[in-house]
Amino acid sequence: MSALFAARCGAGVITRELAPEERAAAVRGGLELEGYRFARDALVAVVHPSNPVQNISLPRLRAVYAGEVREWSQLAGARQEIRPVIQPMESDVTAFFSEEVMGGEAIRARVLEEDSDSAVVARVVRDPQAVGYVTLAWAERGARPLRISPLTGLVCTQPDAETVYNGKYPLCRFFNCYVRTGGPQLANGFITFITSTGGQKIVHETGLVPTSVPVRFVRRSPMLKSH
Repeated sequence: MSALFAARCGAGVITRELAPEERAAAVRGGLELEGYRFARDALVAVVHPSNPVQNISLPRLRAVYAGEVREWSQLAGARQEIRPVIQPMESDVTAFFSEEVMGGEAIRARVLEEDSDSAVVARVVRDPQAVGYVTLAWAERGARPLRISPLTGLVCTQPDAETVYNGKYPLCRFFNCYVRTGGPQLANGFITFITSTGGQKIVHETGLVPTSVPVRFVRRSPMLKSH
């Protein structure tokens, strides 16, 4: 965003809304920005396929990473230690996790760090006691996603394209593209393309959920996921 403000780039893509200080800086500098939501994504908690735990609430997930829940038996699982996995603290996915799951509280549990979604999945697949978080595209690439509820006692929701699209899954986020009003034509052309049918097809193919075209979900059988 600093590069966009300073006209060192034509467009900036971020997985959050503009921060208050960024909005204030734009106002002070007389800078007009236009923002476009072009994709939805989700943060997904994943465990080993053999783990009997199916559901977790956000407060319980927070307690795991706060070091307050340390055994799977506290979550209706086996009497084994929980091994939480994180991604780098400077990553956008961990920033989202810290805000939406931890509520700004520190991660105080003893954690293992992996540098990407794929590395987190590989760790969880190797370790039946591990739990990690990844983006939607990596939710079912060997590990098993947990259903999540916003509060303990409420219905838990499976993370998939349909629940992310309709906002029922509690850990959703948007991909936003910002450009300067009156900025380079190429940047505005990119916006036109990425929000078009062809651009949204690419969004879908990369594992994200389209936002600017109608999406229809078909369930062939109650036993199969949406597609």
